[in-house]
Amino acid sequence: MSTWDRVRALPLAIESVSTTTLRLPLGEWTRKTTVVELHGAGETGAGEDVTYDANEHEERFPRFDLAGDWTLESFSSHLDSLELFPNGGPAQHAYLDYRRWALESAALDLALRQARSTIAEALDRTPARVTFVSSTRAEDLDPWLALYPDLRFKLDPTPAWSDELIERRAAAGIVDTLDLKGAYHGTSVDNPPNPDLYRRLADAFPGVWIEDPALTPETDAVLEPYRDRITWDAPIHSWADVEALPFAPRSLNSKPSRFGAVERLFEFYDRTAEAGIALYGGGQFELGPGRAQIQLLAALFHPSAPNDVAPGGYNGAPEPGLPTSPLELSPGPGFRA
Repeated sequence: MSTWDRVRALPLAIESVSTTTLRLPLGEWTRKTTVVELHGAGETGAGEDVTYDANEHEERFPRFDLAGDWTLESFSSHLDSLELFPNGGPAQHAYLDYRRWALESAALDLALRQARSTIAEALDRTPARVTFVSSTRAEDLDPWLALYPDLRFKLDPTPAWSDELIERRAAAGIVDTLDLKGAYHGTSVDNPPNPDLYRRLADAFPGVWIEDPALTPETDAVLEPYRDRITWDAPIHSWADVEALPFAPRSLNSKPSRFGAVERLFEFYDRTAEAGIALYGGGQFELGPGRAQIQLLAALFHPSAPNDVAPGGYNGAPEPGLPTSPLELSPGPGFRA
């Protein structure tokens, strides 16, 4: 039985929909997400829209009428007919998946709660403690390591990284993944192809995953000896995207919100397992229930990987008292942790 087959027929009764905007000021930028709540039969299911365009939240967020009796599968099919961004379309195509994931994850949560089941029970999987890394662009990691000496990192190198910085970071032995951001286009984190940087990083960090390089004839020639360490994130929205990669990966970053539909995500889990492709989880700066949900999926499908699903406190300034890796989750009813 496929993973999707285990939940596709779950009944789902929706009476109303409500939304709440979450905000986190970050200097000149405020991160906003929208929590979508589906209500029915005395239960509430929650999901989170992680669309990065702050203008697409609050008053611009659509007022969806989703009342009715569904199965999880028929509800997902109904979403195909909805205009998720009725105000002229999103600035990035990926936002369609992010909004759909908010609705589908809320529906999965509600359906499981109405069935008096947890996602672990429905999928016949046992959650394990989740290993996580801290994803940061901070120049100085020492304040974090002073508080959490065992903390490991996913870092975003840029051309500004000097040989001295690369040598120091590599010698510390605290990096699991280098995210080159080469697959992003039209975003604030775009990082153009840089053969020299790629060569210096690949040589200095043996055994570390190299995520999302921008492949050109020049960078591909540099990275060809290291293909067994190249992994992908931004291009992956379905199993079809994996099949379209220029070479077979050993590992992939699994960000649930990129898949939009639960069915696509669960097919991805099944097909990567069949192909022997390792997974590690990632997030989208979730502020609400979405963060706990990605942690729970990591606990069910790839708990021991260098998962970029750290608790929210790791997105701010270093502070004592944060949960440390591995995370001990306490899954509740529905799609909750």
